[in-house]
Amino acid sequence: MGPLPEVIVALDLASAADALSLVDTLGARVAFYKVGLELYTGGEAAVVEALRDRGKRVFLDLKYHDIPTTVAAAVDGAARLGVEMATVHVAGGRAMLAAARQAAARRVRLLGVTVLTSLTVADLVEVWGRRAVTPAREVVRLGRLAADSGLDGAVASAFEAAELKKACGPGFLVVTPGIRLVGGERHDQRRVATPAAAARAGADYLVIGRAVTGAPDPVAAVERVYADLEEVRARS
Repeated sequence: MGPLPEVIVALDLASAADALSLVDTLGARVAFYKVGLELYTGGEAAVVEALRDRGKRVFLDLKYHDIPTTVAAAVDGAARLGVEMATVHVAGGRAMLAAARQAAARRVRLLGVTVLTSLTVADLVEVWGRRAVTPAREVVRLGRLAADSGLDGAVASAFEAAELKKACGPGFLVVTPGIRLVGGERHDQRRVATPAAAARAGADYLVIGRAVTGAPDPVAAVERVYADLEEVRARS
């Protein structure tokens, strides 16, 4: 297999103080962090600058979904913050995705959000009216639209990663949330996988939140993630 996926720790915490305390605890073990809606819209946008001051890479996961002009302005703002990756909902449509890509201007890599890992078949029927369809089929369909629109990759669970790579090409990034350690709680996620399973499926990045941030010993939890990935390398 190719290189092991990179680990991104999701700072889904209530305050910048809590988030940065965790970052300092993990130290050099983790280089890449996700800042999402909870932290950013809680008045903690300055955490992005604080992370960059610590030499960390930032994935800004605000899942933009609006009219093309608004999303383009938001993507431009993300690029000016100096983040490495940002997300837009593919369901916003081709015109919105094209506007986002143009605004990014290669300053930030854009990822298309396909089907949230919390959604099931029943949810697709209820919310989108999509009958006789699976999350995997919807992910691939939306992933193709993201790739055709010039996005750098997509966010999808490990269950869809291999098909997404096959449909969109090996250079299309797959960022996989819903990562749980063996025996860990699912919480509100449904399509979850271990680090090893996601790596074998072809994920390029693993987004790990509560399995680390909610662990009694976050350092030990991160080390378990790396051990799981190294086992994949050893067996390949």
